[in-house]
Amino acid sequence: MPELYSSTERTTATRDRNRMSYDAVQAHAILDEAYDCSVAFVLDGEPRVLPTLHVRVGDTLYLHGSSGARLGLTARADGVRVCVSVTLLDAIVYARSQFNHSANYRSVVAHGVARPVTDPDEKLTAMLALADKVGAGRAADSRPPNARELAQTSLLALPLVEVSARARSGGVGDDPDDLALPHWAGVLPVTRTFGPPQTDPGVAAAPPSYLPGGGSPWVQPVLLEGRHVRLEPLTPGHAAGMLDALADEEVWRYLPTAQPRTVEEMTAHLGDLLRRQWAGVQMPWAQVDPATGTVVGLTSYHEVDPVNRSLAIGHTTVGRPWWRTGVNTEAKLMLLEHAFEVLGAEKVFWYTDIHNERSQNAIARLGATRDGVLRHQRLRLDGSWRDTVVFAMTADEWPAAAKRLRERLHAGGSAALTSA
Repeated sequence: MPELYSSTERTTATRDRNRMSYDAVQAHAILDEAYDCSVAFVLDGEPRVLPTLHVRVGDTLYLHGSSGARLGLTARADGVRVCVSVTLLDAIVYARSQFNHSANYRSVVAHGVARPVTDPDEKLTAMLALADKVGAGRAADSRPPNARELAQTSLLALPLVEVSARARSGGVGDDPDDLALPHWAGVLPVTRTFGPPQTDPGVAAAPPSYLPGGGSPWVQPVLLEGRHVRLEPLTPGHAAGMLDALADEEVWRYLPTAQPRTVEEMTAHLGDLLRRQWAGVQMPWAQVDPATGTVVGLTSYHEVDPVNRSLAIGHTTVGRPWWRTGVNTEAKLMLLEHAFEVLGAEKVFWYTDIHNERSQNAIARLGATRDGVLRHQRLRLDGSWRDTVVFAMTADEWPAAAKRLRERLHAGGSAALTSA
């Protein structure tokens, strides 16, 4: 890879030359961060510009298209002359004068002759690289294209030789005479954000962690295995088992969620939890019998706050057959171990209905301290106001609590159901 691209007539700036760069590392970083580009070419004497997907492999930029599209048909054996443009908008810059309004951005322009990719191995390699561009690991986690699909796909390879990068950063560039004007001036950052994944109907797997915008490490799926219970990262595939295990009104009595009555309703309920996971505020697990694989319940971290190093344990349900077994004690022990010893939490807390004495007793047996009551904290399903009891455990209190929980578990002790 060259350190610098050579300036040519087409890549030489005519104004604001300080924004121009021929640094290969900078250009490649912009190409790699962007998901799409615009490709300009000439067809029948007329200019055409098409949006398309791209991926960089070394010093070659691959452009994706259809073999029946005009760009693909135009690229004969000797290739087609193109100009490729990529822009990442970082901010809008508001000046006191309209003339000095601007934008902070990073962009790349590449010129050259794009050749059609005909070698099957090169084509497949580029297609797999394109799959991994939308999520590192996606190529291995999806079916590769077959021979028919490869034939229907057009890939053009553009050698990165005539390349320039251009960028602006910084603040307002008002003229000195305008600085006394009363108009607001400043910079408005622009960021790319990804919403929560919308799982296709019938898919049992959870959204993979490699998807862009996957959230904080505090909500990354992790398997926690114990002797009495296995905590599996929640997926839509747990819905049927969850419905069977929790088909008891008493399980849902103090929860803020209506009891799901069908697999579809349970799938929707689990989908809500998974969307909050993607938003970075919740990490849900299915509680599973490690001997049989039977789903026995649900639990989660919620109100996850990595900045203040705190989280809550709640949204916990366990089927009645597993009440007063080692399931709850071991599940809470593993969740607390992961919170304090892996994530570095400073505080773990619990919310529970003031009427749910079983839950309060169970939380107290974990070694948590009752911190107080939040009056009229939320509406119950029946429309009445719920007073919520708050329990908490700090990092300083964890070692003693861990010792007691491990001793109880070793001795065959158990804790009752916790619902929050």
